[in-house]
Order: sequence, then C-alpha cells, then structure tokens
Amino acid sequence: MPKKPTNIIAGILILFMGLLAFLSILNDSLTYDETAHIAAGYSYLTQRDMRLNPEHPPLIKDMAGFPLLFLNLNFPKSNALWQNATPSRWWDQFDVASLFLYRSNNNPDQILFWSKMPMVLITLLLAYYVFRWSREIFGDKAALISLFLFSFSPTLLAHGRLVTTDVGAAAGIFIATYYFIKFLTKSSKINLLKSGIFLGLAELSKFSTILLLPFFAILVVVWALLKSPSGIGNFAKNFGRYACFFALIIVIGYAMVWGVYKFHTWNYPVEKQIFDSKSTLSSFKYNFLSDSAIWMAANPVLRPIAQYLLGLMMVAQRTSGGNTSYFMGEISAGGWRTYFPTVYLVKEPLPFHILLATALISALWFGFIKNPFWKKPKTRLIFWIRGHFPEFAMLLFIGIYWATSLSGNLNIGVRHLIPVFPFTILLVSRGTLLWLKPPRQMAKKIILGFLLIWQAYSVISIYPSFLAYFNELAGGPDNGYKIAVDSNLDWGQDLKRLAKWADERNIKKIYIDYFGGGDLNYYLDGKFSPWWGARKPNELPNGSYLAISATLLQGGRAKPAPNFTQPTDYYRWLDAYEPIAKIGYSIFVYKIDR
Repeated sequence: MPKKPTNIIAGILILFMGLLAFLSILNDSLTYDETAHIAAGYSYLTQRDMRLNPEHPPLIKDMAGFPLLFLNLNFPKSNALWQNATPSRWWDQFDVASLFLYRSNNNPDQILFWSKMPMVLITLLLAYYVFRWSREIFGDKAALISLFLFSFSPTLLAHGRLVTTDVGAAAGIFIATYYFIKFLTKSSKINLLKSGIFLGLAELSKFSTILLLPFFAILVVVWALLKSPSGIGNFAKNFGRYACFFALIIVIGYAMVWGVYKFHTWNYPVEKQIFDSKSTLSSFKYNFLSDSAIWMAANPVLRPIAQYLLGLMMVAQRTSGGNTSYFMGEISAGGWRTYFPTVYLVKEPLPFHILLATALISALWFGFIKNPFWKKPKTRLIFWIRGHFPEFAMLLFIGIYWATSLSGNLNIGVRHLIPVFPFTILLVSRGTLLWLKPPRQMAKKIILGFLLIWQAYSVISIYPSFLAYFNELAGGPDNGYKIAVDSNLDWGQDLKRLAKWADERNIKKIYIDYFGGGDLNYYLDGKFSPWWGARKPNELPNGSYLAISATLLQGGRAKPAPNFTQPTDYYRWLDAYEPIAKIGYSIFVYKIDR
C-alpha cells in the first residue's frame, strides 16, 4: 500500500478514536479514583507538596492538573483536611478531593472535562506509536490492522479518557521498549538518550513500570548472546559493553525521577514527610527498606528518592494484601487465579480473540509444524530470535507481566492488564498477515473484513458506555455485572445520567447507594436520601425509588469466598424485584412496591 493513503487512513482512525473518547466524556461523572488523582495533581503543581496519593508517581496526575492552572481555582490549603492529610489514612486523599472539587466554589464538571483532555492525548500518542512500530517491523498492512484493533478496543477507549494511570503506564512501557530496542539494534548516542528519557517517563507514570528494569536486563543478556557467536570471551565483552550502556540509561531515567520528585517535595515539610513515611510503613514487612526510606526522608538530597520508595512500598503492600472485590457470584479479599484470564476474555471483543487464536495457529504452523521445530531446535530458536528480536521482546514482556498479574491478589479490573494490550495487538496483526497468505486469500480477506466490521460495530454500539463493555461470551453489557464490577463496569461514571433520569421523570425523592467519585448533594440536592446495605428494607416507604451502584449491589448479594467474614447478604432481598432502569449499565434503579 502506498505511503500516503496509509497515512491518511491512520490519521482518520486516530482522529475517530479521539472523537469517540472526547464525545463520550461529556456527560460522565467523576469515577472513584479520578477524584484523588485530580486533586493530587493540582496540589502537586500549585503547592509542590506530595502528601496526597503517593502510591502513584506524579506524572499522569501532573498532566491532568496542568490545564487546571488556567481556570483560577480555589485550593483549600488552609483547611485542616489538607494540612493534616497523611497517606496512612487512605481516605484523607478522598476527603481533600471532595473539599476541592465540590466545596471550594469550583466547578467540578469543568475541572473533570479539562483534566481528561491530556489523558485522551496520551491515548492518541500511544495509538501513533502502535502504528509506527508495527509499520517499521511488519509493514503498512499490519500497521493499519494494529491501529484499527487499538482504536476499537473498548478497554482502551474506556480507560484512555479517565484520569488514571493505566493507559499512561501502557504508553510509558510501550514507548520506552520501542526506544530501548532501537538502542540495542543501533547503539547511537541519540537512541541511548531517548531510551533513558522514556524509561524515566515510564517510571514516573505508574509503579508497575518497575518491571521494565528486569525486562530490559534480560534483553541485554539475550542481545549480548546474539552478538557473540564465537564464544564466552566475546559474550563477556559484549555483555559488559551493553550492561554499561544499560546502567547509563537507568541513570538518565532515574535522574528524571529524582528531579520530578524534588519538585514535588519542595514545600513538603521534612517533619511531615518523615511522620507520613513512618505511619504508612509501620506494617511493611521488610524493615530494612522502610527504615531506609524513613532515613532518606531526612536528607535534603535523598528526600525525592525517599518519597519514590514510599509509593513503591505502598503498592507492594496493596498488591500482596489484595482488595475486596466481586467475581462470578463470589466476593473475596484474597483474589482469584482465574480472575484476569476471565475478565480479559469477556472484556475484549470476540472478533479480537478470534484473530488472536488465528494468529497463534498461523505462527505455530509457519514456525513449528511446516518446518519441524525438533530439527535443530536450539539453532532455529537462535536464528528466529536474531531475525525477530522485537517480537521476542514483546512475547517476553507479555509473559513477565501476565505472570506478575496472576501471582498478585489485587483483582479489581481488566485495566491492570492494559500494558500488555499494545504488544498483543502488534503480534496479532503480524499473525493475521501470516494467516492471509495463500491459499484462499480472497476468502480470508472477506473473513478479516467481517471480523473488523463486527468489532467496530460492537464497540460503537455501546457508546458512550465503553467502561461497561462485555462481549457476547458474557451476554453483552446487560449481563456483565454478573461476572465482574468495579472498574470493569461501575466506577461511578453515571451519576449525572441518574440525576437526569430522575429529573425527566419528575421524581421528587430517590434513595441512593452510590459507588464513585461524584457528589450526591451536588447533582441531586434535595432530591435524594442516602441508603446503605445495612439498613432494613422496611425502612423504605412503599412506592419509593431505590438506586444502587452495581458494585455495591453485587457485593451485597454474593457468596462469601473461604475466609471472607464480612456481611454479604444485605441486598439479596432485591432478588425479588426487577430493576425498572439501568443507568449506563452501572446503576440499577428499583421501584419498591409491596
């Protein structure tokens, strides 16, 4: 395909994705995590104080906060909630966020809109690099297939417009890997510098990007082996050379980390940073690490690294400790080993999974069966890796990330798998091209066209509720709540739509049990009464309306997992009622007629 038409089609796909993302946010409410991220990001830029939300690096939050600098907002820096906020009390960040967004004479809808714009731009930047890298190694056709699959991924559309760190982390990992492999294959000074810069940006986006360090280290070893066919002495020389370069890349990356954290701790009182670190890490199981972070917090030069380590250890504690979540009719705080494979299977379009299976079969056929792998397997493996090093790197990262995800206990959403999405999409596009080889090319092209149209239709048809997408295996978005909730379906995004629904029906009072970042008083002032699961059903007047977020509803009627001791049966009485409405698939509305 000529270069110019390819660029035009790619531009249309990227613009269309941006348009879908932009239009779909116009009536959204703040999701649960967005409140903390937005308030934290604005506080970082205006106060240079990182007491809020240190369990995530600051870069994505800074980007969300940057447009807000032009809105003349009021930040409650003299309020006791801000002055006494500490990360050891996780709810403090949400209290400060609520104060900033809803009780400081600011416009929360305006804040939400502008803070989302940089998130959309990050997503489109990632889309560009998906196209660019795919084109460089696989060609124009594969690049357009990759970009199409990326642009019509409901998970990327849903989370690529939220003020959260998941898509930002995916962009950081993918682009950093792109430039690191460029440096290995062409070791120029500019490629080394770019690799260091993008490693730093990745590490500043989310703490899970720390996996880049062992991932890159393995790539260095493999690359040195590939460059050393003549023996161990040659390997030692090449490994030493590339290891030194890798160390320099790490120095560049973490110099950026230090500089950014230095800015964010500039006005953070030393005594408060030490107190916050001590109280937050009091239960951390590795005393040497926590004591080191506390000691560094008192050192002017090491304070930024101390704050970085505090966040890293907070994430380690949370990942190992788990989070209370619902899955397939059960509720647990310890997680499930089948969680991520299942949500990945039902949250991405079925046509994509068909293409993934086709790509795997094609790769096995051309790589192992047509040319039997058991004939000189070591020689052939080395030959394949040498000729397909980027694909090897992608497969390696996918394996590392999936293994890490499956070993953790934090099962709260398919969003945690987003960093593998771009790599998987590129490999699927490559496998699709293999499948399109003769025989029966025309029939295969027709099938491919059908699958792509099917995927595009299934995603566009759920607009604007991309977060609630579930494919046909799950029974579609109407049945998704039976499999998983939280950020897979219900994160609080539909509160404004609930308020509009109640207004259109002239409902004077509605009882609400809401999960999310929106404020009930702001959107339903005088028209709601708070509800919670522990209340008795007979407290509801006959004929009253009850709205419950799917996350809370499912948590209140799920079976408890072994060793789960919290109440789980407080909403089973609603099994006798059918909801009269589902607001954006995430809020269930009942009319209680007895």
